[in-house]
Amino acid sequence: MINQLTEKIKKLEAPIVVGLDPTMKLVPEFIKKQAFDEYGETLKGAAEAVLRYNKGIVDAVCDLVPAVKPQIAMYEQFGLEGMIAFQKTVAYCKEKGLIVIGDIKRGDIGSTSEAYAVGHLGKVQIGSKECCGFDEDFVTVNPYLGSDGVKPFIDVCKKEKKGIFVLVKTSNPSSGEFQDRLILPEGSTDAAEAKPLYEIVGEKVAEWAADHMGEEYSYIGAVVGATYPEMGKVLRQIMPKSYILVPGYGAQGGKGKDLTHFFDKDGLGAIVNSSRGIIGAYSQEKYAQYGEEGYADAARAAVLDMREDIRTAIF
Repeated sequence: MINQLTEKIKKLEAPIVVGLDPTMKLVPEFIKKQAFDEYGETLKGAAEAVLRYNKGIVDAVCDLVPAVKPQIAMYEQFGLEGMIAFQKTVAYCKEKGLIVIGDIKRGDIGSTSEAYAVGHLGKVQIGSKECCGFDEDFVTVNPYLGSDGVKPFIDVCKKEKKGIFVLVKTSNPSSGEFQDRLILPEGSTDAAEAKPLYEIVGEKVAEWAADHMGEEYSYIGAVVGATYPEMGKVLRQIMPKSYILVPGYGAQGGKGKDLTHFFDKDGLGAIVNSSRGIIGAYSQEKYAQYGEEGYADAARAAVLDMREDIRTAIF
């Protein structure tokens, strides 16, 4: 799947992933009214509103971007109905030719991690048959439990030719509470040898990446926030064959000029996520002329602006 992602980015000249992270505040009132009229102000009604909202966004941008990234928590909050909307969103995006990165941030040990991997990337054995669960193309993985929390995902990826993005340096303001902690190598007492934890995780990702390569890049990528460009420069060097998923563009403050270090010299090696900045564009002053009814057109305009911002900075 990493080969397809790379080819789509080359073809579209748009290293962009649209985050499908809907909240009820973002869903336009006319969509909520339609869904609530049919299903009431219920979990089913909310999930249906989210699904319809997503479909409008996807229809508007599917010819411009290679991938989307639904954030599973935004669906889980609506319980079982929300998870059905998540599954339907994944299926709809794939119908439209988009690569789907499930932002699930899972990570556990042994059979538990394997179950997460199978449920989202693989096939579960049911009697004599194998069935897909959510069937994303990539998922995000939390490496905090170590290799035995990540390797089950890699094993499924090898079987299914799919991929993961491992959290290395996240875009949130408090990420440094743990990720920036300086760690001494085992047995060392020399402070000069200390490295921040995110570099150590990056080195491990590079090791995993070498074990599951595509044509140009590995199926094992990394998440590195746009809000930390200098750290991105270091991590790009540490993980030369890993695609970097870059959150934090737009609503969290990242701009095209902050992204140069995440990319290789050929303009590949990274894909930049924007969620609220695109799916909620209609609520921004810049795109206010579209109004709620034109929320999807506003999202398309925001993607075009983002693409130009990145192109200007990178290419």
